[in-house]
Amino acid sequence: DEQDTRKLVRLTLERRGWTVKEAAGGEEALQLLGQEHFDLVLLDIMMPRVSGYDVLQRIRSDERRHNTKVVFLTAKGRSDEVDHGLELGADGYIVKPFSTRELVDYLCGIMAA
Repeated sequence: DEQDTRKLVRLTLERRGWTVKEAAGGEEALQLLGQEHFDLVLLDIMMPRVSGYDVLQRIRSDERRHNTKVVFLTAKGRSDEVDHGLELGADGYIVKPFSTRELVDYLCGIMAA
């Protein structure tokens, strides 16, 4: 996602004790996913070269990552876009703009499920 949004999300989650790694695009996200285990992945859909949809499909096709929660955090908020993301296997979907309180509450609910 965009640098400012990544920074806001990172600072918000770190203040609440979460460990956060950032990727500037889909390719970088896939590299990180190949190196480490993540409990939760936040994805934008519109990213350079490799879309969030593509990253999600790679996560879902990897048996080692079947417990990884994936939430889209994106401006693509039409009902068909939300439905498509959920059909591909996303655990949640947050539409921008969002409040940091909404983000934390939503993610805590996803992780508790």
